Amino acid sequence: MPQNQRLGILLLLGSVLLFTLMDALGKHLTARYHPGQVIWMRMALNLAIVLTVLAPRLRSVARSASPVLQIGRGLTQVASIGLFFTALQYIGLAEATAIMDSNPVLITLAAAVFLGERIGIRRILGIAAALVGALIIIRPGAGVLHPAAILPLIAAFTYAAGAIMTRMVRGDSTATSILWSTTIATLSVSLVAPFVWQPVAAGDWWAFILMGLLGTVAQALLIRAFSLAEAAAVAPFGYTGLIWAGLWGWLFFGAVPDRWTVLGATIIVAAGLYVWTREARTMRDADRR
Repeated sequence: MPQNQRLGILLLLGSVLLFTLMDALGKHLTARYHPGQVIWMRMALNLAIVLTVLAPRLRSVARSASPVLQIGRGLTQVASIGLFFTALQYIGLAEATAIMDSNPVLITLAAAVFLGERIGIRRILGIAAALVGALIIIRPGAGVLHPAAILPLIAAFTYAAGAIMTRMVRGDSTATSILWSTTIATLSVSLVAPFVWQPVAAGDWWAFILMGLLGTVAQALLIRAFSLAEAAAVAPFGYTGLIWAGLWGWLFFGAVPDRWTVLGATIIVAAGLYVWTREARTMRDADRR
């Protein structure tokens, strides 16, 4: 495995761990505050940290070779977080994460459509299987999960779009991508936050601040991972989030996934690993040539 590929995978693993901790804090906070307020606090703190760190070279970092794509990245980021945090008000962390984790196969599909990476019938079947797994967890019409369970699936599509755009703006530095995405996301949520705002209790400030710190570091690791390695090579390792989400859900909220969630998650992971195996084999064959 090339050095960049290996490092990209390690960075993604760290990013996933931090993002799941941030999600657990988000679920805790959305029980008391509107998702719009929680997301604004998360993004505003993120932006404050980024501006502080980048202050000495802010003018040069702010220049982007692909401003339109950077705006798109910011909008897809806030869409993914908004949809996911809204869902956490009604369904468990493990269920929402399992549905959201259909995004690696969606990234593979998008990479083929927009980046010209190869895709065949077997990978298409893997993508279809992952979506079936998500539907098993959601169980539309079964009356088991809240209708909000569809939101993480939509968030998976917006996340995949953001990941592909991250891949397309490799000409920009990691710092530039973070600055643009946090600025655009914060400005977007600022249109909503004033209408849903309520005073923050003194005992909740630690959770808001920690969520901002975790989100900042996780985002930096994610951007760097997708800029170093092929999208199809690193994306499947996002499935480790299922393990962390199940653990945090059990430790912090006393929630244990039911058999349908386990079945659906198993199908999603199996489909993703199959697609990843096909991608890895294709890359090896290309290297031999």
